[in-house]
Amino acid sequence: MAEQPHILVVDDDTRLRNLLRKYLSDNGFMVSTAADAKEARQQLAAIAFDLLVLDVMMPGENGLALTRSLRAGSAIPVLLLTAMAETADRINGLESGADDYLCKPFEPRELLLRIGSILRRAPHETPDVQRTECRFGRFVFDLTRNELLDNGELVHLTSAEAALLAVLAANAGETLSREDIGGRTGDASNLRTVDVQVTRLRKKIEDDPRLPRYLQTVRGRGYVLLSD
Repeated sequence: MAEQPHILVVDDDTRLRNLLRKYLSDNGFMVSTAADAKEARQQLAAIAFDLLVLDVMMPGENGLALTRSLRAGSAIPVLLLTAMAETADRINGLESGADDYLCKPFEPRELLLRIGSILRRAPHETPDVQRTECRFGRFVFDLTRNELLDNGELVHLTSAEAALLAVLAANAGETLSREDIGGRTGDASNLRTVDVQVTRLRKKIEDDPRLPRYLQTVRGRGYVLLSD
């Protein structure tokens, strides 16, 4: 790689942490590690990482709490690792602000594929080149930078949220199916993830997410973003 993505692996399991560092390093990534949330915060304050691979169950501040805290002021992509495999656990992880969720034990190759999918999402989206921005209400979404402004103030979006909004904004006024959205954002393997991301995005752009004005559901068809 010309520029190696820098990943921070946070896990209190020393053996797994070292295995992940070696495996990811062998596959072209720069890797730093932390044993807990406190150590992770220290490294995040000093280094601009491209991705955070974060264990959910850790002593002290757990992975979900750290993710929610980071989302208050950071858009760093987060991949959660957990031994909890129930659907409700996955949804809880995504709703905390994570971009993806991988259950232990996992195949190392699957981890690589998921990391690659996350890193490709927001920075390399190529929406309709005829549009440079999409306006809806007090919001402006810059399609060249994948940035959302609320009355001129930058709104922090996760990479998954930015990818979703990029697809919807590039096709504003057009109803897109969950399958279509999932195929364009890298969530085709789990369409429930599309619904979760829509719910999260609505909380950031709607005055009342239960009665959305802009990001609307078209029953039986999918979702549509209504622009000005």
